Formats: sequence, C-alpha cells, structure tokens
Amino acid sequence: MGADVFVPFTFFAFLGAVILVPIWLKERTRQSTLRLVEQALEKGQSIDPEVLRQLTSPQGRVRPDRARSTLGSGVVLLGLALGFTAGSFMLGGIDDPVRGMLVPAAILGALGIAFILLAIVDYSSKAKGE
Repeated sequence: MGADVFVPFTFFAFLGAVILVPIWLKERTRQSTLRLVEQALEKGQSIDPEVLRQLTSPQGRVRPDRARSTLGSGVVLLGLALGFTAGSFMLGGIDDPVRGMLVPAAILGALGIAFILLAIVDYSSKAKGE
C-alpha cells in the first residue's frame, strides 16, 4: 500500500473516529443510565422525579446560558479569522497576500459573524421571554 492510498485512508479513518467515538460513548453512557434506572425500579426503590428527568433527558444537562457561549464562540472564530488574515499579509506582504490563507479566514469570519448574530437573537428572545 503506497502513500497515495495510505494517507487518504488514514485521514478518513481519523475523521470517522473523531466523529463516531464521542457518539458511541454518549450512547453507551445513556444505555448505562437507563439500565441503572431499570434496576432501581425492579428492586422497588423510588426515584425522585427530578433526578429521573435529569437522567433521561436527551442532552443530559441543559446549558443555562446558551447566548453567552454562542457569543464566545463567535468572538473566538472572528479572532481566528483576523489571525489568518494577519498571517497572510505577513507572509505575502501588503502587495500580495497569500491567497491560500485568506480562504480559511473568510470561512472562519463568516462563521464568527453567524455565531454573533445567533447570540443577538438568543439574547433578544431571552429578554422577551422573561
């Protein structure tokens, strides 16, 4: 097996592992929790409804301040975009910025702006709801 096959295979295997292993671990934890609840009910033990709701909720825990974490993600992504932009001008000079570094800067900048807009929507909907 040459490098022309091994390198893409390794990349996609790594990508699959990064995506699938956390999903598998989360499902395994959920199954373990459900088995624990089932065993407690079989033994006749009572379970507090609040504890049962927390154990069986789909996400396990609810993030209390989603808007704040979304805003933080947006700021970090905009910072990365500015870093890529500055790096491209430092490597290529003012006359010819390295075009390969401006592409990820544009993508990260667009994602950062989208996260900041989402945070604004979350803050406004939170203010209306309270």
